[in-house]
Amino acid sequence: MKEPKQRSDQWQQRARKFLEASRTKVNHFSQKAKAKLQRIFHVPSNPSRSQQTKAQKKDYIQSLSQSSWLFKINVGLAAIKSIILYGISIGLILFALVAGIGSGYFAALMKSETIPSYQVLKQQLDNTDQAAGLYFDQNVKFGSIKTDLVRTPVKIDQMSPYLTDAIVATEDEDFYQHSGVVPKALLRAVISEVTGFGSQTGGSTLTQQLIKMQVLTSQVTFKRKATEVLLALRVDKYFTKKEILQDYLNVATLGRNNKGQNIAGVQEAALGLFGKNAKDLSLAEAAFIAGLPQSPSVYTPYDQDGTLKDPEYLKYGLDRKDTVLFRMYRDHRITNAEYKAAKKVDLTSEFQAKTEPESTSKRYGYVYNLLESQATDIMTKQLAKEANISTQKLNSDNTLYQQYQTQATELLSTKGYQIHSTINKDIYDSMQNIVKEQSSTFGYTYTDTETDAVTGLQQQVSSPVQNGSVLLDNQTGKIISFVGGRDFSLKQTNYMLTKRSPGSTIKPLLVYGPAIDQKLIGSKTMLADFKTNFKTYAPTDYGGTIQNKFIPADTALAQSLNIPTVNLYNELRKTSDPSKYMSKMGLNLPATDYNQLGLALGGTSDGVSVLDQASAFSTFADQGQHVDAYVIDKITDPAGNVVYQHKSQKTKVFSKATSYIMNQMLSGVLTDGTASTLSDQLYFNTNNLVGKTGTSNDNRDIWFIGSTPGITLASWMGYDSTGRNLTDSASSINEQYWAKLANSVYQLDPDSMKLEADRTKPSTVISSKVLKLTGQLPGSVSLNGNTKALDGTTTTSLYNNWTPPATTYEFGIGGSTKNYETFWNHYLGYNNGYGSITYSTADELDPTADNKTTTSTNNSTSD
Repeated sequence: MKEPKQRSDQWQQRARKFLEASRTKVNHFSQKAKAKLQRIFHVPSNPSRSQQTKAQKKDYIQSLSQSSWLFKINVGLAAIKSIILYGISIGLILFALVAGIGSGYFAALMKSETIPSYQVLKQQLDNTDQAAGLYFDQNVKFGSIKTDLVRTPVKIDQMSPYLTDAIVATEDEDFYQHSGVVPKALLRAVISEVTGFGSQTGGSTLTQQLIKMQVLTSQVTFKRKATEVLLALRVDKYFTKKEILQDYLNVATLGRNNKGQNIAGVQEAALGLFGKNAKDLSLAEAAFIAGLPQSPSVYTPYDQDGTLKDPEYLKYGLDRKDTVLFRMYRDHRITNAEYKAAKKVDLTSEFQAKTEPESTSKRYGYVYNLLESQATDIMTKQLAKEANISTQKLNSDNTLYQQYQTQATELLSTKGYQIHSTINKDIYDSMQNIVKEQSSTFGYTYTDTETDAVTGLQQQVSSPVQNGSVLLDNQTGKIISFVGGRDFSLKQTNYMLTKRSPGSTIKPLLVYGPAIDQKLIGSKTMLADFKTNFKTYAPTDYGGTIQNKFIPADTALAQSLNIPTVNLYNELRKTSDPSKYMSKMGLNLPATDYNQLGLALGGTSDGVSVLDQASAFSTFADQGQHVDAYVIDKITDPAGNVVYQHKSQKTKVFSKATSYIMNQMLSGVLTDGTASTLSDQLYFNTNNLVGKTGTSNDNRDIWFIGSTPGITLASWMGYDSTGRNLTDSASSINEQYWAKLANSVYQLDPDSMKLEADRTKPSTVISSKVLKLTGQLPGSVSLNGNTKALDGTTTTSLYNNWTPPATTYEFGIGGSTKNYETFWNHYLGYNNGYGSITYSTADELDPTADNKTTTSTNNSTSD
């Protein structure tokens, strides 16, 4: 092994050799560099000192000075060249990166888009019946969305050649050269969109405009634009330029005609502006029409009522005509002489004089209005959702809602959609015939004097008893049929949707159902019906009567007694919140209403609609589950693709046990309650029929709602004016009318009623034998110092998964100490007036009850 000193010497020798070699290489490199620089700048080699002269020294010094400046300049130029090359390289890389990202984004947007076939595209592009079609159930069409857009398609051979030349020269001068899109125009439009600079309208060819008008919406999103480009390329591949141009000229919107109607297509423009066919247009007339698509509302010569605009506004369209003529001349489509001659033509004298449009009448007016309103709302929310705007934000911002509502209206009136409803045509027709036949029995028709909103003149109008009815499917919520009013031509108000006092139809929903669900009562729990006063509120039963006894809950509901119901509601509010039940059933009343005891009898500040009340009532028929009512099943585009499909969602409101018990209690309304005469008028088995009557103060509102396991049918009657009342026989009249409606449903579609369906008793329903006197189990009570064992006649009471206690002294809900004393003394044999009906005098009733609204119901009952 070598010594450490020897190893150290060896490392030092190696280091010296490495340094000498490095120095030699550096010197060699320096000599080569020096020689290269001399060649570049033409610098002579350094002469020997013996041969140098003073002149040579001077020249040498000047040469070195010049070479120094030249060196610096060349280095600078080389640096600039490198920077430019690097910039170009980086630019190309960034362009490739952006192009790649853009292509990927485009591909991602288009990934879920289905590529339409030739047949589908042809159907969409050729479709000139653009208003949305309206359908009953089972695809039965009855009309289209009303639109004043008038359109008459013609073949391109029936159009003036001036028209086709003018529209191409003005809207798309490269139409015959491009393949549906113009890349440079698209790039310009994208840059403008991203940066905010430049024109905001560039980029659309005639082909793209046709796609936007016939296939897509006008909503400005990258996805819609990308879809537009894709479809434009496909259209250009499938169709000839002549076919594309023909479709465009037949569907382009072109302002208004002399009737004030919106017009589309050159044929209607030619007729409505100049009174001639499209093939007969002159050069000046064709140029005027070709200038309209850019801004139809500005350039059109007519106002909304069909009158000719003032000259100062008419000038815009005439100037636009001259612009079109110039572009035709510039594009070599007309000669200079034709251009000058057409500019001189005074079109003002050729415009048609104002005329009135033909009057049209709506068939199925109530259905039409309902579907149009619902479809517009659906599409408004759908368009907002596509723009990432939440429904909550949309509903809270009225301006924003109107913006998307306008888009939705345009979509439904111009894109050829189909709106499919749930309405059964046969049942609907039958119900309209029944209301027409029976309406004369509803009540007296008043004659009122009103001021015409248009003319300002006084006119006489009829004010009959109106009716709103609705038939619902309990399990799905679909509206099978309805009655909007007595006569659409007389009054267009849909009374199925107007809000009125629900009267006693609110009792099972607000009071009895929640009380059973909260285990507060069973079906035979005793409720007090004695004279009572809740500070400023003193309810009575119908007609100002008081029963002066304790009454079982099912009897109180069947006979629609008020005082027991108010006592129960007062007790219910102490331990639970009834508003939660109501909101789950779609009944969203103001919070202040729930603080008023009169709400238990129908005293609401705003009222409820027939549709909402019927929908809530159907909850009991579907085992305590509520599903919102709906009338539009789906909306499809012209190709049949579903753009909206209703999806029912159920909300659990009551337990199955509660629903079963409520159905048992509500059946008593028809067997021995306020609607006991109804069953005799029906053609079908009523064993599974339940219902509830309702009457607001002074017979202003009359109701009956009935349910079978399959359907719920509700009927309301009343006057428009809340100051007018129906007679005491109105409830019977309404039940007779309801019976005729129900019979027609049974005759046309008996299966929908599910009359034979069993209401299976859930295992959570507890049946207990309770004393008829107390509604509780037998027990013992101390009376006058003596303990008395209670027994006697029993009855079956149903409970929501609980059992009642043994009878105590205060066994019921409501009632004062004096009321219980009266009861027990009567039990012991005293004749003290217990159970004798009395009447409250007028001065005992407080007219300023705790519901001080037009729909308040101090003593409202269902009969």
